[in-house]
Amino acid sequence: MSKPSELFIQGITLDGRTFRPSDWAERLAGAMSCFRPGGVQGGIGAYIGYSPYCVPRVINGVKCVIVNEALKGIEPMAWDFVMNFARDNGLQVVEACYLPEQPGS
Repeated sequence: MSKPSELFIQGITLDGRTFRPSDWAERLAGAMSCFRPGGVQGGIGAYIGYSPYCVPRVINGVKCVIVNEALKGIEPMAWDFVMNFARDNGLQVVEACYLPEQPGS
Protein backbone atom coordinates (compact mmCIF):
# COMPACT_ATOMS: atom_id res chain seq x y z
CA MET A 1 0.00 0.00 0.00
CA SER A 2 1.43 3.39 -0.95
CA LYS A 3 1.41 6.36 1.38
CA PRO A 4 -0.72 9.36 0.43
CA SER A 5 1.50 12.01 -1.04
CA GLU A 6 2.17 15.31 0.61
CA LEU A 7 2.60 18.77 -0.82
CA PHE A 8 4.72 21.55 0.64
CA ILE A 9 3.21 25.00 0.27
CA GLN A 10 6.24 27.20 0.72
CA GLY A 11 6.23 30.75 2.06
CA ILE A 12 8.08 31.95 -1.01
CA THR A 13 6.22 33.51 -3.90
CA LEU A 14 6.76 32.43 -7.49
CA ASP A 15 8.91 35.54 -7.99
CA GLY A 16 11.12 34.65 -4.99
CA ARG A 17 9.80 37.01 -2.30
CA THR A 18 9.06 35.94 1.28
CA PHE A 19 5.31 35.72 1.79
CA ARG A 20 3.74 37.92 4.46
CA PRO A 21 2.30 38.00 7.08
CA SER A 22 4.91 36.01 8.94
CA ASP A 23 2.28 33.81 10.65
CA TRP A 24 0.52 32.80 7.42
CA ALA A 25 1.37 29.09 7.84
CA GLU A 26 -0.07 28.90 11.35
CA ARG A 27 -3.22 30.73 10.22
CA LEU A 28 -3.77 28.44 7.24
CA ALA A 29 -3.16 25.28 9.27
CA GLY A 30 -5.39 26.65 12.03
CA ALA A 31 -8.24 27.11 9.56
CA MET A 32 -7.87 23.43 8.63
CA SER A 33 -7.56 22.17 12.22
CA CYS A 34 -11.05 20.64 12.35
CA PHE A 35 -10.25 18.15 9.57
CA ARG A 36 -8.98 15.20 11.59
CA PRO A 37 -9.23 11.43 11.51
CA GLY A 38 -12.62 10.66 13.04
CA GLY A 39 -13.96 14.16 12.37
CA VAL A 40 -14.53 17.07 14.73
CA GLN A 41 -14.46 16.17 18.40
CA GLY A 42 -16.24 17.90 21.26
CA GLY A 43 -15.71 17.92 24.98
CA ILE A 44 -12.33 17.05 26.43
CA GLY A 45 -10.98 16.04 22.99
CA ALA A 46 -11.68 19.47 21.51
CA TYR A 47 -8.25 20.91 22.33
CA ILE A 48 -6.52 23.36 20.07
CA GLY A 49 -4.10 21.70 17.70
CA TYR A 50 -3.37 21.20 14.04
CA SER A 51 -4.87 18.59 11.79
CA PRO A 52 -2.44 15.85 10.75
CA TYR A 53 -3.53 16.63 7.17
CA CYS A 54 -2.34 20.26 7.23
CA VAL A 55 0.66 21.08 9.43
CA PRO A 56 2.85 24.20 9.59
CA ARG A 57 6.62 23.61 9.58
CA VAL A 58 9.85 25.48 8.95
CA ILE A 59 11.96 23.61 6.40
CA ASN A 60 15.45 24.91 5.61
CA GLY A 61 14.49 28.27 7.10
CA VAL A 62 11.33 28.60 4.97
CA LYS A 63 7.84 28.59 6.49
CA CYS A 64 5.74 25.88 4.89
CA VAL A 65 2.46 24.07 5.29
CA ILE A 66 2.61 20.34 4.67
CA VAL A 67 -0.68 19.20 3.16
CA ASN A 68 -1.48 15.49 3.04
CA GLU A 69 -3.33 14.43 -0.09
CA ALA A 70 -5.69 12.37 2.11
CA LEU A 71 -7.45 15.70 2.81
CA LYS A 72 -8.76 15.63 -0.76
CA GLY A 73 -10.67 12.40 -0.06
CA ILE A 74 -11.92 13.51 3.35
CA GLU A 75 -13.14 16.96 2.36
CA PRO A 76 -12.60 18.08 -1.25
CA MET A 77 -13.68 21.65 -0.46
CA ALA A 78 -10.99 21.95 2.24
CA TRP A 79 -8.39 20.65 -0.25
CA ASP A 80 -9.59 23.21 -2.82
CA PHE A 81 -9.40 25.98 -0.20
CA VAL A 82 -5.78 25.20 0.62
CA MET A 83 -4.72 24.81 -3.02
CA ASN A 84 -6.57 27.98 -4.04
CA PHE A 85 -4.86 29.86 -1.18
CA ALA A 86 -1.49 28.84 -2.59
CA ARG A 87 -2.47 29.70 -6.16
CA ASP A 88 -4.15 33.02 -5.32
CA ASN A 89 -1.08 34.16 -3.35
CA GLY A 90 1.42 32.92 -5.92
CA LEU A 91 3.12 30.53 -3.48
CA GLN A 92 5.48 27.79 -4.53
CA VAL A 93 4.03 24.28 -4.15
CA VAL A 94 6.23 21.20 -4.38
CA GLU A 95 5.45 17.53 -4.01
CA ALA A 96 7.16 15.68 -1.18
CA CYS A 97 9.74 13.11 -2.15
CA TYR A 98 9.68 9.88 -0.17
CA LEU A 99 12.90 7.98 0.15
CA PRO A 100 12.67 4.21 0.41
CA GLU A 101 13.24 2.80 3.88
CA GLN A 102 16.68 1.38 4.46
CA PRO A 103 16.82 -2.34 5.32
CA GLY A 104 17.19 -2.87 9.05
CA SER A 105 15.95 0.60 10.02
